[in-house]
Formats: sequence, structure tokens, C-alpha cells
Amino acid sequence: MALQTRPKLLRVGVIQDGRIVEEHHLLHDSVTIGEDARNTIVLPPTQERPPRFKVLENRGQQFHLIIDEHMQGRVNLGSSDVDFDALRAQGLATRRADDTFDLPLQESARGKVDLPDATLFFHFIPAPAEGSKPALPPELKASPWRTVDRVFFGILATMLVLYVLSVALIVAQPAPVEAEVELDQLEDRFVRAIIPPQPAKKEEPKDTGPATEEKKPDEQKAPAKKAASPDSPAAPANSAERRQQIAEKVGNAGILKLLGGTGAGGGDAIAKLIGDSSSAGSVEEALKGATAGGALAVGSGGGNGIANPQGDTGGKVAGIGATQTSGAGAVNTGQKQAVKVPQVADSVPEVDSSEVSPKELARFIQRMKASIQRCYEKELKRDPTLKGRVMVRFNLKPDGRAGNVEVEESTLRSEGVSSCIITTIRAWKFPFQPSDDVPVSYPFIFSPGE
Repeated sequence: MALQTRPKLLRVGVIQDGRIVEEHHLLHDSVTIGEDARNTIVLPPTQERPPRFKVLENRGQQFHLIIDEHMQGRVNLGSSDVDFDALRAQGLATRRADDTFDLPLQESARGKVDLPDATLFFHFIPAPAEGSKPALPPELKASPWRTVDRVFFGILATMLVLYVLSVALIVAQPAPVEAEVELDQLEDRFVRAIIPPQPAKKEEPKDTGPATEEKKPDEQKAPAKKAASPDSPAAPANSAERRQQIAEKVGNAGILKLLGGTGAGGGDAIAKLIGDSSSAGSVEEALKGATAGGALAVGSGGGNGIANPQGDTGGKVAGIGATQTSGAGAVNTGQKQAVKVPQVADSVPEVDSSEVSPKELARFIQRMKASIQRCYEKELKRDPTLKGRVMVRFNLKPDGRAGNVEVEESTLRSEGVSSCIITTIRAWKFPFQPSDDVPVSYPFIFSPGE
């Protein structure tokens, strides 16, 4: 029984610049060359070669070499090598109707075809065993390192290293300690958000002369008795000591001091005046000893005297003569002191535009003056003598806001007031919409009040 041999494969390759750049293993397919993408081997277009040319054709399970009149090359037929010119001249290749030559190839044949831009070689090789897979040579096998972009990989690795080092440096740094901010260091708009503004205190009207005189009777009301404290002196043991203490206090105050020093019997008169409440003596009898020096005369006539101090003769007027009292003994009931209210004087703005009325602008600023006054009062608590003039300059924009706010001139010598004024004016919405920026200068005059 004869052994069946497997048909061999036709190996076809393309050589350019001494290197195999393309290779095919064929069993039944024909080999075509040309510029058409449907060809087995695609080559650049030339005038000598058609777009599609069948160089190896499979017919009846046998390959045939097809060449034209101009193609050059060699073929080995088993015993010797023959070039294409000899094939055409000796009739070894059959001429066809399309002026091409046909040469049947045995499995031992091999050869090459010289083309203008490449060399085509062919020969037969044994077919691989069933189940085996074709494998590329080791030098042609792909590897991850060969396919990776080395420049991109280098940049990526460098960025990764820098990122890790940056994170490590940030983690190694100590956490920053945030300094506590005092309330006075906050800007005015934040203070208003934390502490709502208090309503302005109403200024109490100053007391006039008549009103003061009318209130004197109320002020002269006797104060309520206070309970004796442990530090107060002990009460006198008897009424005699009590009268002696009162006489000393009253004799050194006011008109009674003068009366006690003008007559020989002044001391007895005071003693009689503050005597026991059970005594039936009158004021006239008590003051008899004080009239010896002429300081006070008792009678019914006018002049320097007191007429009928008991008031039983018709209520005549009592007058004090030329003797005047001054110095010790004056009793001051006190006067109310007016609260000093810081003032922000009214001013007239300087406006370089006919679209904005200075008077209307001044009225608007006067309505918003309370916020400027709060800036001044806050710094006035630190320096009660703070006063001066601040010239503020800004541009009134078409949207009604103030831009480029700055302090042009200041005699107040307070950076806190100046920065607070700038922040406050930036938050204002003016009732004007000029067609262009309008320069405005406005002076604020501050005084602590009178």
C-alpha cells in the first residue's frame, strides 16, 4: 500500500534592502502583485507593471509561473538554473494569447523574480503537521518592552515619583496654628453679621433754668433712712450728747456758721434752735443771742432783718441784709451732665458731572451717615481725643456702586476709621446711574462732641 504524502506549501516572500519584509505560505491560492489593495503583495505603482498581475497561478493542484516579455529572474528546475530570457528563447515556457509565458513548477522548483522596487522569491516547503500552529521567529515576536513608548513611560515614571515625594513632604510638615482673631480686627461687614447694630441713643434735652428750679423741691426731698451699718458711729447715749453733736455739725455749715460767729450768744442760740422738741420756745427766742453783732435784726420794719419769723403777723417778707455768705457751707444739689455724642459734620460733595446733583448726593450720604459714625465711635473708644477731617474720593459707576474708593487726605490719624469708611462706602447702592464714571470727593469731619 502506497503512503500518501501531504502536499507542500508554496512559500513566497518579498526582499527589500536585503531584508525579508513580507512572507506568505500558500496551498491553493494564486499570488498577485500590484498597487491594488486586493493583491497578495502590494507594491508601489510603476508604468512597467499593471495594477494587478498574477505571477504565480494555481491550476489543477499545481502552481504555474507567469512572466511577461520584460520580467527578469531565475528559476531552478531541479538540475540547473535557467534565467527568464532562456525560458522565453528555448520554448521551456509556453507563450499564451496575452503575450505572457507559462511555466509549470514542480515541488522541487525554486526561483526569484526581479522587480524594479523589490525581489520576489518562491520555493516549496513541507506542510506543518495537523494541529500545529505557525510560530514567528524569536526576533520577530513582540514583547511589552518593545511595544511601549519609552519617552512616555519615562515622563509618567518621573511624574509619579514627584507626586509621591510631594505628598510625603506635605504630610511631614507640622499643621499650621491659626491665630485667634480679635473682634476689633474683623472688618466692619463681618462685625455687623456677628453683632447686630444697636439702635442709636436719643439725646436727652438739656435742662433749662426754670425747669431746674421747678425740680428743686423734688430734689430736696429727704432721702430714705438707711439701716445703720457696722462701720457707722454708735448712736449717742442720751439726748444731751445728741444735741451737742448736731450743734457742732450745723454750726459749721452755711448761714448758721456766720450767725454763730457774729454774736456772743451765737452758740446758745443754735442750742436753743435745735433744742428738745418739747420746748415751747420760738425761733425768735432762739436767735436773740445772734443779733448782738448786728448781723440779723428782729423787728417789724423793713431793711436788714427778719420780721415776725413765726408768721403770725400777716406773713411779712424776711430779708437778709448786706452781709453775704460764701465759701464753706454752700450746698450744691448737683446738675445733670449732658452725654457727649460723637458728631459727623455735614458737608457738600465735589462732583465733576452734570448728571449727579451734589445736593441729592449729600442728602443720600447724610441718610447713610450712621454707618460712618459707627466706624468713628469704635475707634473713639480707644482714643477719646480722636478728631479730624477725612477726605474720601471715589468713582460713582453707572450701576450705582462706588469704585476706586480711597482716602485722599486725613487729619484723623486713624487707619482703622479710614479702612472702615472705605469698606462701608463700597457696600452702598447710590440712587444714581450716570452714563460714565463720575469722580466724587466728600469730606467727613469728626468730633467727639461738646
